[in-house]
Amino acid sequence: MKTTYWAMLLMLLPSMAYTQTTEKENEFSMSIQIRPRAEYRNGALVPRNEGEEPAGFINNRARLSMEYKRSDLQMKISAQHVGVWGQDPQIDKNGRFIMNEAWAKLNFGEGFFAQLGRQSLVYDDERILGGLDWNIAGRYHDALKLGYANPNNQLHLILAFNQNDETKIGGTYYQQNGAQPYKNMQTFWYHYFSSYTSFDASLLFMNLGMETGDAATKESHTRYLQTMGTYITYKDNGWNVDGAFYYQMGKNLNAEKVSAFMASLQVAYAFASSSLEPTWTIVASADYLSGNSGGSDKYKAFNPLYGTHHKFYGAMDYFYASDFVSGYAPGLFDKRLGVRFRASDKVDMDLNYHHFSTAAKLSGLKKALGSEMDYQINWSVMKDVKLSAGYSIMRGTETMDVVKGGNHKSWQDWGWVSVNINPRVLFVRW
Repeated sequence: MKTTYWAMLLMLLPSMAYTQTTEKENEFSMSIQIRPRAEYRNGALVPRNEGEEPAGFINNRARLSMEYKRSDLQMKISAQHVGVWGQDPQIDKNGRFIMNEAWAKLNFGEGFFAQLGRQSLVYDDERILGGLDWNIAGRYHDALKLGYANPNNQLHLILAFNQNDETKIGGTYYQQNGAQPYKNMQTFWYHYFSSYTSFDASLLFMNLGMETGDAATKESHTRYLQTMGTYITYKDNGWNVDGAFYYQMGKNLNAEKVSAFMASLQVAYAFASSSLEPTWTIVASADYLSGNSGGSDKYKAFNPLYGTHHKFYGAMDYFYASDFVSGYAPGLFDKRLGVRFRASDKVDMDLNYHHFSTAAKLSGLKKALGSEMDYQINWSVMKDVKLSAGYSIMRGTETMDVVKGGNHKSWQDWGWVSVNINPRVLFVRW
C-alpha cells in the first residue's frame, strides 16, 4: 500500500510544480439568486377607480449565473425563471427557463475590447439606458459593443440589428411587438474621468431605427429617432451633484417630426460622521421632460427610452413605466425632496416626497398631477441575504384622472416586501 501512495505522489509532483510556477490566469465563478417579492397594489402603475378592489401577488426571480475570465477573454451565461407564485402547475412540462444573458468579451490589449451577445446596457445614472433590475425580468439587448478604455477615458460603440426569425427572402420587416422595441440601433458613449478634481462627464448619442411598415404586406419602412446629451457629476466634501440634459430629434413611430428634451438636476449632501455612527443624507432634485398638449407645441413629448424609470419618477411607476391614456403625452415636471438614513452597516432607509405636474399646458386643466410619498427600508439579514420593504401613497388631482385614468378621490397606495438571496456559490482559479 505504501508503494502505491509513493507512486501516486511521484505522478503528481510534475503537475504540482507546474501549478506553483505558472500564473493562475483563469477564473470561474457561479452565483445563484432567489428573489421573491410580495406586493399589495391599490393604485400602483395606474390609479384605481372608486370601488375597485386592491390586488395582491408574490412574484419570484430564480437566476443562475456563470462567468469565466482570463486576460483576453470574458464570458457570462445567465438563465432565469420569472413568474408569479401559483401560475405554473405542480406538474409543469413547459417551464419558462430562459437565457437572460449570454455574451463574450474579447480583450485585445491596450484597452480595446469587443463584447457581443445578449447583455444589459447600463450607462451613467440609467436615465436613457439602464438594467431595470427592479423589474422581475430585468432589461437586456442583443448587441455588439466595441470599446476602448484608459485611466481617464472610456469610449463605447454599440450596434444592434434585430429580426424576428431566420427569413429566407422578402425584406427585413420587423414586428417589434413582443420583441426588442427597435429594429436597429447605433449608440456612441464617451466618459471622462478627471485625475485632478471630483468631476466626471459623459456624452451620449443614440440613433434608433424603428419599424413603421405594414404588418399585412411585410413592407418595411424604418423611422429614425436621435437622442443626444450629457451627464455630469461632481463629488466633494459630502456634496454630490449631478445633472443631465438630452435632446431628441428625428421621427417617432407615428411618423411625426420630433423636437423634445429633458433636463435633470440632483443635489445631495451627506452629513459627516464616523463609520460607526448613523449617517444622514439630504437630497433634492428636479426632472423636466417636455410634453405636448395636442396642439402646435414647439416641443413634443420626450421619450426616456430604455432607462430605469422606477429609479426616478416615483416608486409607484405612474410615469414612463406605464403609459398616459387617451393619447395624452403631456410630459412631466417632477420635484423631489428626500432623506436617507443609514442606521448601521446593516440597516438603511429612504423617504422621498415627489410633486408631479405636466410639462405642457392642457386645455381647461391645471398642470398639477399630484403628490407621492415613498418609504423604503433595507436590512442585510446575513451575508448574501437582504430584506427590503416599501410603502407609497399617491394623492392625485383632476388632471391625473384625465391623463392617467382612475379617480383621484379614491385612496391610492402600494406596499411590498422582498427578500434577495444572492450568494456566489463557486469560485475557482487555475
